[in-house]
Amino acid sequence: MPAITRVFLPLDPEQVETLTMGTPVRLYGSLYTARDAAHKRLIQALRNGEDLPLSLKSELLYYVGPCPAQPGRVIGSAGPTTSGRVDSYTPQLLAEGLKGMMGKGNRAPEVVESIKKHKAVYFAALGGAGATLAAKIKKAEVIAYPDLGPEAVYRLEVEDFPAVVAIDAFGNNLYQEGRRKYAKR
Repeated sequence: MPAITRVFLPLDPEQVETLTMGTPVRLYGSLYTARDAAHKRLIQALRNGEDLPLSLKSELLYYVGPCPAQPGRVIGSAGPTTSGRVDSYTPQLLAEGLKGMMGKGNRAPEVVESIKKHKAVYFAALGGAGATLAAKIKKAEVIAYPDLGPEAVYRLEVEDFPAVVAIDAFGNNLYQEGRRKYAKR
């Protein structure tokens, strides 16, 4: 198994190109959340020629709709959602400077091509571990679309947040590679 790589956020484009499929990582710094409804609004703002409520340059979007925080906690359960839900929006956000995404599940072929074109990275977070992942979030604040509730855009400060490089900047895809290895058996 490859050694764990520390990744500091926002993403350094040079480091993104060194991350290889299958590498376990730990994330440190600020990232943003966005699910389906937030993606729809971001794309609509771009289509309308409006400024986005955040700069996407070198940023990481985590596909999560966190649960409300219990008393004394920063955030509630914060496990990833299925990334395919936002595939139709992703190429345009990558063209705006987005460098990373994190969720669960494979991505559409056009998203993989866009990842390669823009030298971005897709991280997979462990589904079903929302409470454990929430413990790695040190601060959470809504920065856009508060009317969307858990689907609002949050800025999260994370420390030692675990993920794995699922699709690297060259299009190497852990989901496809895993299937190939299994099929050979």
